[in-house]
Amino acid sequence: MSSRLEITPLPYRPDPLGYFGPLRERRGAVLLDSGRPQGPGGRYDIISAEPLALMSVSPSGQVDCDIDPPLPEEPIAAQKALLSRLAVEAPESDLPFLGGLIGYWSYDFGRCLEPIAGQAADLVDLPWSRVGLYDWAIIQDHALGESFLVADRKRRAQVEGWLAADAPISAPFAIISPFAGEQDRAGYGERFRAVQRYIHAGDCYQINLTQRFSAPYRGDLWQAYLHLREATPTPFAGYMAWDDKAVLSLSPERFLQCHAGHVEARPIKGTRPRGDTPEQDVALAKELKASAKDRAENVMIVDLLRNDLSRACAPGSVRVPQLCGLESYANVHHLVSVVEGRLADDQTPLDILAAAFPGGSITGAPKIRAMQIIDELEPSRRSVYCGSLGYIDQRGHMDTSIAIRTAVASDGQLHLWGGGGLVADSEEDAEYVETLDKIRHLLTALSDAEPQ
Repeated sequence: MSSRLEITPLPYRPDPLGYFGPLRERRGAVLLDSGRPQGPGGRYDIISAEPLALMSVSPSGQVDCDIDPPLPEEPIAAQKALLSRLAVEAPESDLPFLGGLIGYWSYDFGRCLEPIAGQAADLVDLPWSRVGLYDWAIIQDHALGESFLVADRKRRAQVEGWLAADAPISAPFAIISPFAGEQDRAGYGERFRAVQRYIHAGDCYQINLTQRFSAPYRGDLWQAYLHLREATPTPFAGYMAWDDKAVLSLSPERFLQCHAGHVEARPIKGTRPRGDTPEQDVALAKELKASAKDRAENVMIVDLLRNDLSRACAPGSVRVPQLCGLESYANVHHLVSVVEGRLADDQTPLDILAAAFPGGSITGAPKIRAMQIIDELEPSRRSVYCGSLGYIDQRGHMDTSIAIRTAVASDGQLHLWGGGGLVADSEEDAEYVETLDKIRHLLTALSDAEPQ
């Protein structure tokens, strides 16, 4: 027998940290954080913990879930089945999340969906996917300055008790030794030139090549997230931690949003740093807008996404209302396009996620061949980086990010990646510098963190 969710107003807080603090060490605690939003995309924070069930997909593709009866063996079918087990009735509301799945799908989750050989080493010990089934949430609406607790009466009493408790004491965070690249400048050059050979041979026309930086750390990863959040406010941030593992994401990029059958993707291709002076900032933005190369990269990915969305959208519904629009964030300017469509009647948000996963902006085109080349050339797998964080609501709503500007913790190491799309006329030195520009502020924020 299902219970009915109730929507209870809470005092509005400009950021979610006060509400999440007392919950952050509870089982399955998750924060989807609009990151003091600047620019489009950021509006809602979603906070929850203590899910009804947690489901993970191992690096062998095996589904593991603490719920009976067992779920299907195929991961997407298992996640659909898990969502169907939610037995709470949603009231009429415009709030984005009234119970459902929250979690992540790593870049390597794509191996469940596409024929990728699997040559690269799997050096970060996190599941390919980890999602919880949540029957309550705290929602903050920054556009209206309102906060709400969504829960049935029994859960509401529990959550109110959790919120009344003191937040856990947070141990200071620090990097023990400097971040080190997995490959040196020469190694990046070798892989860059290999990509160029593949492009000129006709295997593909764009490949996203990344490099990983790692450092040992001590202390509380929540403190690390706070440092990153201060350094780079973004509209699609998120934090989740368990055991010795954590995902700390400061993404500016939406992957897929689905609301009332309307599907939207916002691919980013084309980046310039913000300028040190207003005049320099304007000049860099104009340079990006005028760049034929950056525009060509963006258009390639738009074409790829049009194809991906068409696999689960109604025929003739996919269109591009914005092509290569300039959007400016705290540390960078980006070219952002919008691709949208209408979900086919026999498809669900998980179907469109599977049809388009992983996002074309972080693979290349054509996608499967680009992913095969990435797996051949990059020394290790990407883990959650370039995957996706987000939620799938029981009413059919979904919002997910592309997990760029994302740190992953495992076994006492903190990992960050930087990358960029390579095309036939890419210049090696400029592309190498771009990979560093994209995460320099994150590396600096973590490296400069001093124990409090």
